[in-house]
Amino acid sequence: QVQLVESGGGLVQPGGSLRLSCTGSGDTFSQHAIGWFRQVPGREREFVAGISRGGTKSSYAAFVEGRFTASREYAKSTVYLQMDSLKPDDTAVYYCAAAPVLPGKILVKAEEYQYWGQGTQVTVSS
Repeated sequence: QVQLVESGGGLVQPGGSLRLSCTGSGDTFSQHAIGWFRQVPGREREFVAGISRGGTKSSYAAFVEGRFTASREYAKSTVYLQMDSLKPDDTAVYYCAAAPVLPGKILVKAEEYQYWGQGTQVTVSS
């Protein structure tokens, strides 16, 4: 069983930056791939970024490529999503998710993840 807690959301101006954190509990957190998703009202949850259990591989949606970076800090059982050059279209509730996988694997579909955090609101507005 893995429990996830996101933090770091807030209000930021266009062009600004935020760093989201996803802290996991449980002895096997390091054996899980982590994904970041976002959702706005009336739309389906969409994949933003994913990172492998080893932290050596990552994948990004085209609309955040070059602006967002996922990373892991094993000592703190935390995965980060560094978001730069934020745009108003990035406004959403951001969720992290976890799934036990083999090394090197990244999951991009929401239905492939077993554990979800509660979400954190990111608002990009002037």
